[in-house]
Amino acid sequence: MIFERFVDSGLSQHSFVVGCQGSGEIAVIDPQRDVDVYLDYARDHGYRIAYVMDTHIHADFASGARELADKTGARLMLSGYDAGEHFRVQFPHEDLHEGDRIDIGNVRIEVRHTPGHTPEHLMFVVFDGARSRDEPIALITGDFLFVGSLGRPDLLGEEAKRALARQMFASVRDKLADLPDGVEVHPGHGAGSACGAGMAGRPVSTLGYERATNPYLDPSLSEDAFVEKLLHGLPEIPDFYPRNKGINSEGPKDVIPLPGMQSIEPDEVARRVEAGEVTVIDLRDPLAFGGGHVPGALGIGIRGPFANWAGWVTPDDHPVILIDGSGDPAVIEQAVRSMVRTGRDYIDGYVRGGMAAWAGAGLPLDTLAQVDASGAADRVARGEARLVDVRTPAEYAAGHVDAAVHRPVAETREGVPGVDPEEPVAVVCGSGYRSTVAASILQRLGYRHVMNVVGGMGAWEAAGVGEASTFGRRDAA
Repeated sequence: MIFERFVDSGLSQHSFVVGCQGSGEIAVIDPQRDVDVYLDYARDHGYRIAYVMDTHIHADFASGARELADKTGARLMLSGYDAGEHFRVQFPHEDLHEGDRIDIGNVRIEVRHTPGHTPEHLMFVVFDGARSRDEPIALITGDFLFVGSLGRPDLLGEEAKRALARQMFASVRDKLADLPDGVEVHPGHGAGSACGAGMAGRPVSTLGYERATNPYLDPSLSEDAFVEKLLHGLPEIPDFYPRNKGINSEGPKDVIPLPGMQSIEPDEVARRVEAGEVTVIDLRDPLAFGGGHVPGALGIGIRGPFANWAGWVTPDDHPVILIDGSGDPAVIEQAVRSMVRTGRDYIDGYVRGGMAAWAGAGLPLDTLAQVDASGAADRVARGEARLVDVRTPAEYAAGHVDAAVHRPVAETREGVPGVDPEEPVAVVCGSGYRSTVAASILQRLGYRHVMNVVGGMGAWEAAGVGEASTFGRRDAA
């Protein structure tokens, strides 16, 4: 039996290859957007991609299913339960329904309809016939069952979330009941994804372990108690999620070969920046960005949760040009792959020679002042700066500086209400990464005196400066 997991660490997204070594055929399930990874895998191992499947219409990433099927001639098989729903697949495919089975040599994949995260959601039950025709070896659960959690039911809006939560209750009770404890659970995401709350760090579990430890699988929960538990404490929904569902419904366009892999001379980029024709994304770390960057650039470091923030704060359908320190094609490719996975395809290229060439050409530079926690606290205490905390509401509630204005990163795209763009502003997050993203957004909006708090609230708390409410555990990114 062939069973491989492909991991996109930036989005904590898992895709799978399942197949039979004897027949040399494989199915690819929940493929990421840049499908060359599966084409290369199949070529290198001598396999034929015979089937391509998605567990559901994804929100957090743009699917590569349509393109992969087109490029290989594989059968594209998607849920048949999207009829009449707000998001429906609008390109040719074969429908899958409860009880359908796909045979690949000695391997059998059986389909179960598991609504709750979305109305059309499917789970795939995998059998290795060389070992047992009756006992399943694995469940590919998509965004239905996670390690330690379940998929969130609120991505289709307030009106739909309670009905979907009740469908999730039924799916948990009905679609898992006859499955053995020893079957492996392979979810579509791991910790760090916003598709559920409280996911464990391990990428795989067993159904027996989830029955024993997953709080949502507690058989004593009534339906009403289950619904309230499932809806409590969900993370903020990135606003590119609905956009991706639209892309995946209509059919994502091809992105292989990758866009944006052509270099552009610094002078040409400067002209396009001045004309307002492009958005520049700076891939360097916060300190390098602070030392000097292209005016109006967004500072989203590649060594961090780049995919999420590039997906969240990049202006829709506005051409993007990437820049790093030296114009390294490997760094650029990493960024391009991350961006197309979140539906950001409109990448025109990257700056030839990077920031070194930009500075060497004498082109305009902006800076972002860096201030340590003590310095920021002094300025705030003397009324010389406003402190803007850009962490999540949960992090802010767990502990914050009393004088801080709370404005989560994504909301800074509309500025900070009550803070004059002429006022000095010190931006703080957990570590300095998100605050760089937010500070670059504010600079882009015309805030004239912006500072980044180095080390974030972790450094602030460690320094023991300023008055703050009780601190709890917080996300460092």
